[in-house]
Amino acid sequence: MENLKSNLENQRTKYREYFTKSVAEIQKRIDEIKPLDVQEDIFADFEAESSGKKWQTEVLQMLENDISKDIYLKFREILSKRSNYTCSGCATCCNLACSEFSPEELQRRAQNGDNFAQQFLSVFVPYSSREEARKVYPQYIELLEQTKEDEVYFYHCPKLTEDKRCSDYENRPQICRDFPDNPLTLLPASCGFCGWKKENEEMTLLLHAMIEIVEYYTEKVKGEK
Repeated sequence: MENLKSNLENQRTKYREYFTKSVAEIQKRIDEIKPLDVQEDIFADFEAESSGKKWQTEVLQMLENDISKDIYLKFREILSKRSNYTCSGCATCCNLACSEFSPEELQRRAQNGDNFAQQFLSVFVPYSSREEARKVYPQYIELLEQTKEDEVYFYHCPKLTEDKRCSDYENRPQICRDFPDNPLTLLPASCGFCGWKKENEEMTLLLHAMIEIVEYYTEKVKGEK
């Protein structure tokens, strides 16, 4: 429990650090292209065809093209490194899948064409109770209970054999093949992808911070906030 909690707290601390640093760096890039005759900040309501309005256009191009492209390429690089690691067969992800959506909501989404919901329901079934799920990974359940305000639903794969092997491995859906697809996922020590998580966790935190900042600046410059 302490290891999971420590990892989560460390993520939050690092995220705040990277967020503050990234705000300063992005603002610096914005200020570097600021016209000399503009006194207002980037969020001001400028007249059409003014230097300020042209500055905003340049900033939006930088945010939506240059910076966003760099973020995307870095994420692709991180995901490519995942192939250097393999599943250890601990079966934790098969025995305990979590979702913010209830079985009924997943069914509704699947019927409306949601690909993730369709894949999820093709594999997982809900536990009869939270206590049943707790037997699989008690530390993780406890952590969620302490940190999550919203309801969390727990599922498991009935295709798992007693020796922790998938009985339909060749036909497993993409969500199984891709897990974990984010280095910020909390993983048990037995997971074969812990090395990938450790190698890329901090960069992923930085990229998530940059995404949040880019979205904020973009929306506010466009007047959407």
